[in-house]
Amino acid sequence: QEPSNKRVKPLSRVTSLASLIPPVRATPLKRFSQTLQRSISFRSESRPELFSPRPWSRNVPPANTKRRDSKLWSETFDVCVNHMLTSKEIKRQEAIFELSQGEEDLIEDLKLAKKAYHDPMLKLSIMTEQELNQIFGTLDSLIPLHEDLLRRLQEVRKPDGSTDHVGHILVGWLPCLNSYDSYCSNQVAAKALLDHKKQDHRVQDFLQRCLESPFSRKLDLWNFLDIPRSRLVKYPLLLREILRHTPNDHPDQQHLEEAINIIQGIVAEINIKTGESECQYYKERLIYLEEGQRDSLIDNSRAVCCHGELKNNRGVKLHVFLFEEVLVITRAVTHNEQLCYQLYRQPIPVRELLLEDLQDGEVRLGGSLRGAFSNNERIKNFFRVSFKNGSQSQTHSLQANDSFNKQQWLNCIRQAKEKLAAGTAEARCPGCPRGEAPERMEQSDCESDCSMDTSELSADCERMEQTNSWESQKQIETNV
Repeated sequence: QEPSNKRVKPLSRVTSLASLIPPVRATPLKRFSQTLQRSISFRSESRPELFSPRPWSRNVPPANTKRRDSKLWSETFDVCVNHMLTSKEIKRQEAIFELSQGEEDLIEDLKLAKKAYHDPMLKLSIMTEQELNQIFGTLDSLIPLHEDLLRRLQEVRKPDGSTDHVGHILVGWLPCLNSYDSYCSNQVAAKALLDHKKQDHRVQDFLQRCLESPFSRKLDLWNFLDIPRSRLVKYPLLLREILRHTPNDHPDQQHLEEAINIIQGIVAEINIKTGESECQYYKERLIYLEEGQRDSLIDNSRAVCCHGELKNNRGVKLHVFLFEEVLVITRAVTHNEQLCYQLYRQPIPVRELLLEDLQDGEVRLGGSLRGAFSNNERIKNFFRVSFKNGSQSQTHSLQANDSFNKQQWLNCIRQAKEKLAAGTAEARCPGCPRGEAPERMEQSDCESDCSMDTSELSADCERMEQTNSWESQKQIETNV
């Protein structure tokens, strides 16, 4: 080789600069490489040789998740029929087909819950028969009910796929849904037991394996157990959709209206019984530190308007229950291997409770240093409840998870107070015309846990925080 006339930089300078760069810690890099390996292994299965599996990792091929495709009536049956039907009639057939297809999917899911979860856990002794009966409730008895409706709908379907009349079928079948009250009333206790059993590593491992299997469609066991309740509250919507596309002179018109009244009455009655069952469940799990904490307002309560986890200004996690006439502040504790709620202070009567909406930054966190160096996120979404009766007085600054969570608490407490005030006014003057009382919140909203994740409603929350009048609150609750 010919000698080069170019001047070469000394290598020592480069290496000296490299020595100044601190070494990268191996742990984050290892985590990143493993995450990258998982993401690429799903996208490029044709080149598995790029990443060799770890010797200690479980070599499981990526599962293809089973997805349930939505079917349309116009795509399932002969398209030529559509040319002979009006647009409104096609929409009616689509709505009837959706009702029938929903029954088929429901039956498949209920059978799957028994075959893939109940029977294997019983056979492998992962849970006892008594525990499984508590968690699954009367699930088996619901399958024949829906198989009966599906059979009736398929019998009246004509060879071309269209259906003329369904109203008379629904009027005759819907009353059997009254048997749902025992299943729905059991769900609170079933969910609590299932959550407790998940602490057992055998149960957790079995449920995780099912979740990763294709048949689950990424749904856990509780999703399958909650499907019947979701289907029940969907019936009024489905029937209204069929009625909306049914001509006024159609024989189904009257039957569909009757069917809607039947299902609305059934759902309302089951809501009441489920609320009473939930209320009784939580009342039985209250732990009183002293006899003076017992209150007849708790014993006489038949519904829980709202409940969930809140924090006080010292960061202590509290579980708060708003019954119909009393607010109960508790701490979640474990007693006899069960989740219970130990009273933190004396119960506060809703009638004498003072509610104050606090602006962000108004509350000072416990401890001077802690309050001085706390970030803005820790002093947001506070509200204050206070009570004074003679020598007894309480004041609690409570923090919700987010602005929506806070607004839900404010709305529930205000509504409970206004309902009691309206009842007092009627009792004092029974002969006077009563003003329009605020509507009671739907059971599904009142019973929902206030710690739900509602991050996607942040835009509505800002508007909710600026609303103070009752009419605006009523509209907000409807939107939520």
